[in-house]
Formats: sequence, structure tokens, C-alpha cells
Amino acid sequence: MLIDAEKSTLLLVDFQSRLMPAIHQGETVVAQAVRLGHIAKLLSVPIIGTEQSPAKLGGNEAAIKQLCEKTVSKVHFNACADGLLDALPHNRGQIIIAGCEAHICMLQTALGLLAHDYMVRVVVDAVGSRRASDRETALARLQQAGAQLVTVEMVAYEWVKSSEHPAFREILHLIK
Repeated sequence: MLIDAEKSTLLLVDFQSRLMPAIHQGETVVAQAVRLGHIAKLLSVPIIGTEQSPAKLGGNEAAIKQLCEKTVSKVHFNACADGLLDALPHNRGQIIIAGCEAHICMLQTALGLLAHDYMVRVVVDAVGSRRASDRETALARLQQAGAQLVTVEMVAYEWVKSSEHPAFREILHLIK
């Protein structure tokens, strides 16, 4: 049940510049996703992004876009319907997901991944919606559907497994 860096992919859903000002505590949500992305990079965890109708909503925040190895442009709220499954590394069954809006694109994408037998971990401190009630309801629904709720720190410490890990000090610096 532990999260394993060698089996994980980080998925960053729709952290789009035009959307983020409307997200409840949007700056904090982005900062946590960026922190997690930097940790993933240190541990060679692949990072995939998605953008919902980027021609209309603009691209992801620059700090998010820089972290992503691939970005899936989509029109469906569930990114699995627009090529996400093909973009994911085939040997990594644990999806660590963060994003916006929690009750729409992040929710539907996570449910789609669960339907394709991925182990989904939702990073609650890197997930946002315009309204806090929508976010909380989405998290409850995802947990009932089989996703596990985690935090940035939980993921980071499970990825490194030990204070002896070569990247531990650098990751500790990112967390504190």
C-alpha cells in the first residue's frame, strides 16, 4: 500500500493560468503542486500534465508547464478520453494526482484512471475548486470510489523511504 517512486507517475490536472485566480486558495494549491513536482523530478518520477481547452482557457501555469514531460490537451473533462492513457508510462500503476477543478476534471480523470485499474492517490493539499464545498465533496466521492487521499509530505516521505536516501536532504529542504 506504500507509494513507490519507481511505480509512480505524477499527474497535474488543469493548473491553467486563466482558471487559477478563481480557485479557492489557488496560489497555495499551485505552490503545493510545484513542490511535489520538484520532488518528483529529484526522484525521476514522470510528470504528465493536462490542459482543458487551452485555446480558450490558456495553458498551465509556467511553473507547472516546466515540470511536465508531456501535456495532454483535452476537451473531455475525463482526460482518459483524450489520450491520457497513451501518455502514461505503461510500467507505472500508481498515479499521484493533483489539480483543478477537483469536482470536475480532476474527479472525472481520477475516476477514469480507477476504471482502468490504476492505483490513484489524490494529493489533497494540491487540489482545488472554485468553492471549498465542491472540493470537499469531490474528495469524499473519490475516497468512496477507491482513491486514497494523501498529502505532499506523505508522498515525498513514502517515495524516499528513508533518511538515508541520497535525495532526502534536498527533499527535506523543499518540504520545510
